[in-house]
Amino acid sequence: MGTITTSKRQLAWVFDLNKCIGCQTCSVACKVLWPGEDPGTEAQWWMTVNTQPGKGTPKDWESMGGGYDAAGKLSLGRIPTDEEVGGGWNFNYDEVLRGGGNKGAVHLHKISGAKNWGMNWDEDEGGGEFPNAYFFYLPRLCNHCTKPACLEACPNDAIFKREEDGLVLRDEEKCRGAQMCRRACPYKKIYFNRMRNVSQHCIGCFPRIEQGVAPACVRQCPGRAAFIGYLDDDSTAVGKLVNKWKVALPLHPEKGTHPNVYYVPPLSPAPLREDGSFDESAPRIPPAYLESLFGPSVHGALDVLRSELDRKRRGQGSDLMDTLILYKWKDALGHLTRDPADIVWE
Repeated sequence: MGTITTSKRQLAWVFDLNKCIGCQTCSVACKVLWPGEDPGTEAQWWMTVNTQPGKGTPKDWESMGGGYDAAGKLSLGRIPTDEEVGGGWNFNYDEVLRGGGNKGAVHLHKISGAKNWGMNWDEDEGGGEFPNAYFFYLPRLCNHCTKPACLEACPNDAIFKREEDGLVLRDEEKCRGAQMCRRACPYKKIYFNRMRNVSQHCIGCFPRIEQGVAPACVRQCPGRAAFIGYLDDDSTAVGKLVNKWKVALPLHPEKGTHPNVYYVPPLSPAPLREDGSFDESAPRIPPAYLESLFGPSVHGALDVLRSELDRKRRGQGSDLMDTLILYKWKDALGHLTRDPADIVWE
């Protein structure tokens, strides 16, 4: 049976799903920095933003198993296929741009990679029926869990949790490509590099963190929807949202890994009646669906959000709303406010 790993402190992320606009800036910022153009990483997106409800990436990842059962025993799921992960496409750029021939005779098309799926394949496709359709965006990365199933499952002792900040990292010198970590991860955010025969996942931008710089996914968010900070620091936005107001919740807490990426659940416009008027008594997003993602605590979190939003509208003020509005963007960064342009990387 796995045990909760201890570290001196635990870094955590919070994403406000009421502010995420699905622009994918976090995804691209991560992709440029971390797996970049390294061989074997073409299909790897350590940071993704999925449309909910949707199949996500890997396709139908929520049904692939992993994590811990109700008794706390490791429960291995299955490894996503390459097609379910999707991506890795190459296109006939040279043929189109430099091939000559008749103008317009050759069109751009992919020449390799997944055929039927990829990151954002179901973007903006939601649930419900017109005029009360709905969807929202869900940023996803490695959860740097307090009880990481990947760590327990690894047969080569390649995965470890950093004592100073709780990041879950991998020693690629020890990794032998067994992919047991991919089976164990209930979030399916671990990828496999066939060129190097190693599994790979988000490293929490630890080289930046060591220099006092926030991870790229947080720093680059143009919607001010992403926060980072230590869980035990209640002076930060992360500490307040998770511990004080309890409006930031983990994804699929029933998986038992104690993830350290949290989400402020989405409020939604009131649904429309047949005559076009608003029905303020009913939510547009089914509460049962939100509970399936964030557990039963989501109902209390939404109640707090609605109550504080109402206070703000009535001019009474709300520390919670002010924190989420984020008037000063650096307040999202916790202690990691250093400008990366100031660093001379060695």
